[in-house]
Amino acid sequence: MEKFMLLVREDLKKLKEITDLDRDDGVKEMMEWVDGLGENFAGGEPLLPKGSYVTKDGIVSDGPFIEAKEGISGYIMINAENLAQAAAIAQSCPILQRGELEMEVRPILISDFPNE
Repeated sequence: MEKFMLLVREDLKKLKEITDLDRDDGVKEMMEWVDGLGENFAGGEPLLPKGSYVTKDGIVSDGPFIEAKEGISGYIMINAENLAQAAAIAQSCPILQRGELEMEVRPILISDFPNE
């Protein structure tokens, strides 16, 4: 099995306007989907809408990133046989199927770097 990261992307304006009840319902639905992944699920967390955008010249912008239409709202790590299976797992998310979010599926590089 290979490891993949699903980068959850959502409309930042909609996220800012969502009610607490709708957010709780969305989190519950996402957790039910994640629970259904069984051994394919390897970890993940939602992200807060604040942060910093950093370049070689320093901090360019503190979040939330109002100028961006879409942002990463969370990540999910999964185990899958290959990229096609990982994409199929992402596609099975009911919130994605409704068009309320998108996921970028990326393989994780497993390295032999020493821990020192």
